[in-house]
Amino acid sequence: MSNNVTIEGNNSSGARNKMDAPSISGLDSGMAKIKLVVGGVVFSEEKDFLVHSCEYFRALYRSGMKECRQQEIHLKSLCARGFLIALVVLRGERPVLDADEIVEAVECAAFLQMELLAKHLVHIINSDNCLLMFHTAATFGLATLYHAAALFIRNMYPDLEPEVRKSLPAELVLYVESLAPSTFVAVGAHSTCGVNETVHVGNRTLCYMDDDGTSWKVLAELPLKASTSMAGMTVLDNKLYVVGGIQGRGAQKHAVETSFCYDVETNDWSAFAGPEQLRYNFPLAGLDGCLYAIGGEYEQTTMSSVERYEVGVGKWSFVSHLPRPVAGAACTKSMGRIFVCLWKPMETTEIYEYLPGKDQWLLVTTLRRHQSYGHAIVAHRDNLFVMRNGPQDDFLRCMMDCYNLSTGQWTSLAGHFANSKGSLFTAVVRGDSAYTLNRTMTLEYAIEGATWKPRNQMKGFPRSGSLWTFFLTLPKRSRGLTDTSGQ
Repeated sequence: MSNNVTIEGNNSSGARNKMDAPSISGLDSGMAKIKLVVGGVVFSEEKDFLVHSCEYFRALYRSGMKECRQQEIHLKSLCARGFLIALVVLRGERPVLDADEIVEAVECAAFLQMELLAKHLVHIINSDNCLLMFHTAATFGLATLYHAAALFIRNMYPDLEPEVRKSLPAELVLYVESLAPSTFVAVGAHSTCGVNETVHVGNRTLCYMDDDGTSWKVLAELPLKASTSMAGMTVLDNKLYVVGGIQGRGAQKHAVETSFCYDVETNDWSAFAGPEQLRYNFPLAGLDGCLYAIGGEYEQTTMSSVERYEVGVGKWSFVSHLPRPVAGAACTKSMGRIFVCLWKPMETTEIYEYLPGKDQWLLVTTLRRHQSYGHAIVAHRDNLFVMRNGPQDDFLRCMMDCYNLSTGQWTSLAGHFANSKGSLFTAVVRGDSAYTLNRTMTLEYAIEGATWKPRNQMKGFPRSGSLWTFFLTLPKRSRGLTDTSGQ
């Protein structure tokens, strides 16, 4: 927990040990501080920190009201534990919250207009707390959480509908049902295409699975100058980004300079500048309005450099390098955090987390398995699932290990997992399900704790070669209006 908040007096909030005040100490005494009385508990905090982190205090100290000159401010409508959670999140911690803490944190985020706390609440939505998040966000008017929780519920509606109708007011049920669930989307690996290479254009399409899982339909064509071959691809704020990759079809790899963004709302592609260091064969991660291009290759040189693209600013900049060069690294996001697998073939997999606030790579854990290392990684709640090759480099029978971020413990999933044509390496998670894809079938796994169980089999993707998969929320007008993809 954070070490930067001083609390005076008795804690009457009933907080459990993980949120208890005694573990929190004071800031530099030279800082300008104010006292805040919340729920009978006195907090001592740096004024500049509050103004920088919170719209409520920013507006207060710009208003010229008498409270601006007071050394003690009373926030009578909030609970002490909710305010403590807010301070902990503002300091960079990512606590897992129980039901009571969620209610108090939502109230605090709404009343104090704390964007970072609202983002944290969005990141920790799961099937156990989504109804509570949704109803509480509606009660306190926290719009970002309200919409995110509703979309999560919509994506799991077949499983949650009975409880939704039983526990939520009619107007909230109607809002959930007014939303379109996110859709499974796939694209093959295609290099750039010249204007005279029309034979290739027909296959260069984003495709989505229809609602009943029986066919794939064309969503959009790739721009001719876009490459999905060895590119970095990710979804951020329901837009698809394609960065880097290789152009042409020769043996020599030439990096693509221009990046592309697909907006499903307008059904348009837009181009933007590529990273300062051209690269291919790298993961691209999207988080909090930024893209991260992580490692990769350029002219047969493996790199450790990492670049961040601020979407709102339209600018790339270098951030802290990886601990060592890596190409084709496995990468995932969990609860608003970025994780990357680095390996020392063939025995050791190291998982690093990028800390944007500190611009640091932190070693989280190490997995050692005989003649095996992590080739893919996906996240569900606070679990990271690492897929690795089976015995004697057997990629058709993958092994899977689970690392829990809360307990710091590894668990090996029982048995082998079928990995025909690399299907496991295409895994993406929605709700409590993981979807894998190859030419033969789409297989949905139900994730229950640290176990994966096959749940539903649907149509495979009618293209051969490497595949990219992701989820996008499509406008209702897009559904059913496109031609079916080639069989």
